[in-house]
Amino acid sequence: MQNIAEPIVSAELRRRFVSSTRVFVLTGAGVSAESGVPTFRGGGDSEVWKGLPFEVLSSTEMLQLDLAAVWEWFDYRRNLLGILEPNPAHQELARWQHLFPEFTLVTQNIDGLHQKAGSQRVIELHGNIWRARCISCHWCHEISVDADRPEACLQCGDRLRPDVVLFGELLPRGGLERAAEKAAQCQLCFVVGTSALVYPAAGLPEIAKAAGAFVCEVNPERTPLSALCDEVLTGKAGEVLPLIGI
Repeated sequence: MQNIAEPIVSAELRRRFVSSTRVFVLTGAGVSAESGVPTFRGGGDSEVWKGLPFEVLSSTEMLQLDLAAVWEWFDYRRNLLGILEPNPAHQELARWQHLFPEFTLVTQNIDGLHQKAGSQRVIELHGNIWRARCISCHWCHEISVDADRPEACLQCGDRLRPDVVLFGELLPRGGLERAAEKAAQCQLCFVVGTSALVYPAAGLPEIAKAAGAFVCEVNPERTPLSALCDEVLTGKAGEVLPLIGI
């Protein structure tokens, strides 16, 4: 028996889901929040940790002034994330990668939960909290859940920083360009769990729409992108996404 609270997936979306060969998905913080990932924001105000706002602790200015404080903040966040598991939205998207000849998953999240669910070749626009990057040679080092993070670059010995995009930084070269190219080529585009307020990521569905793709938004609330979409499914990603492929 169908739950009356479930959103209605249109026959057109189901048809396109079955017939499309090039599918593009953009995910945001709402997907991670369903696994318990803190957003570090609430009530419209910046969250504060040890007296400093989130935007200050995660900024290029703080990186230059006090790298140790930045690491303390990100170490704290990784400790919170280490015990969390992918939710049904992560798992469903990992399944989708096997359904289409060309499937592109782009995320604004830095928690690595898509990969933990089994997704491969994820385009991470904002980096990954489970990596460190050398400030000199830019070599990336994985950070294990069960081991201490490296204190210095294993290639050149210089200092490491979190391999994430901080406030005041541009997105790393390559990722956004690849994402934009895939968005322009897709037939079906999903925008999942994002407020659609943060550019340039929010511009990717616009690229897909302009190129003729069918765009579907999945989010608990309507966003500035909703009017652009061909279909809007209101609800949690973990509850809605499994309904689409049925």
